[in-house]
Amino acid sequence: MHIFIDNRSGHPIYDQIYTQLKDMILSGKLESDQALPSIRALAKELRISVITTKRAYDELEREGFIYTVAGKGTFVAPKNETLVQEEHLKQIEEHMAAILALARGCGLSRDELTEMFRIMGEEL
Repeated sequence: MHIFIDNRSGHPIYDQIYTQLKDMILSGKLESDQALPSIRALAKELRISVITTKRAYDELEREGFIYTVAGKGTFVAPKNETLVQEEHLKQIEEHMAAILALARGCGLSRDELTEMFRIMGEEL
């Protein structure tokens, strides 16, 4: 498992860890019930505070992506298909918002944008 921390990104370090782990879980790179590094081990590996790593793990656990077993460790939670679908819908909405902003900047009408989307759909 490789997590990259970009100190110049402007995003908090805990959020970078959270986002990358969540993406690995959603994409299947991390499988259900797979053990994650301990909070201390990950903090040491990334050369960051244990508190920062704990915050990322706490957020992932609160949202149902991971679970902790006392004395055993932290693991990837079994996939909740509803949660996965909701996360994908959220990502689609974010992309659509970006598309709309770009379309406005180019002066594209709703009909032109719809036609572009229809044509791209036919290519699939």
